[in-house]
Amino acid sequence: MNSHSFFSAFFVVISLGLISSVCCQDLNRDYYDYSCNDFEEIIAKKVWEWYKKDETIAASLIRLHFHDCSVRGCDASILLDYPGSERRAHASKTLRGFEVIDDIKATLEKKCPKVVSCADILTAAARDATLLVKGPFWSNEYGRKDGRISIAQEAEQLPKGREDVTSLIEFYQSKGLSLLDLVVLSGAHTIGRSSCAAIQNRLANCNKDGKHPIMAPRYLNYLRRKCKNGTEYVNLDAKTPSTFDNQYYKNIESNMGLLYTDQVLYTDHRTSEYIGTLAKEDDRSFPYLFSSSMVKLGSILGEAQDDGEVRLHCSRVNSGY
Repeated sequence: MNSHSFFSAFFVVISLGLISSVCCQDLNRDYYDYSCNDFEEIIAKKVWEWYKKDETIAASLIRLHFHDCSVRGCDASILLDYPGSERRAHASKTLRGFEVIDDIKATLEKKCPKVVSCADILTAAARDATLLVKGPFWSNEYGRKDGRISIAQEAEQLPKGREDVTSLIEFYQSKGLSLLDLVVLSGAHTIGRSSCAAIQNRLANCNKDGKHPIMAPRYLNYLRRKCKNGTEYVNLDAKTPSTFDNQYYKNIESNMGLLYTDQVLYTDHRTSEYIGTLAKEDDRSFPYLFSSSMVKLGSILGEAQDDGEVRLHCSRVNSGY
């Protein structure tokens, strides 16, 4: 799809409101109608430009949004860059996409100075990135404030790929997200990559006969060859790594979930039924469920909503400028 046809289709969907959202009272769809009415178009074009240069940026932007909203709510605290901030945490070491948000912010500051928050930019960019990999569109609501606080230790509480289902459920519930949201948002792993270092422990977890308890033998052999060096990267979805589809769930049914937190969803009775349903060849619910869960994720607000600001630069607070 060329850029012209993409944007034509994109804004037809926006104007028709084909997918609506139900959000919190602090946010609304019309928030920038008078102050910066074409801000979504500006963000979409910028995300498209970066995607053309590097298609892997789409998954990175979705992940960046998740990391932001999962700590202190969606307040762009992940973007603050100073010693001891979330961005400097070990858990954030492989995050990417900061330069994309900075580029969008600089463009918007020229067009609509001091108006659009970094948190809203990140929320919109994650949606546009999903659309570029043939995922669903959803209508966002805006009005998020940028936080002034970012603490590395808080970022370390995010799932690292080794947690059991109970721990995952508890984490998601602490954010106001459901069991279904856990399974559906995990489906974002239908695109993107993981570092080999993140799965080294899992690859070593074999029985005495050399077989892995919950990993297909051929997949295990492939990963061992691919990940001889921990600095390498491997696709989260071994079958269709660049396309947003339900292959992630099919992989899990075949014991080909890359991360332990992926595969363990199929071994726990609380989540296995969801996996089975979403993995069906004729199931078309995943895109709609993902849209709904992403709206819920983007609606998590924290203290910044009361005492936040609209940052002029996403990597630092306004005080002193």
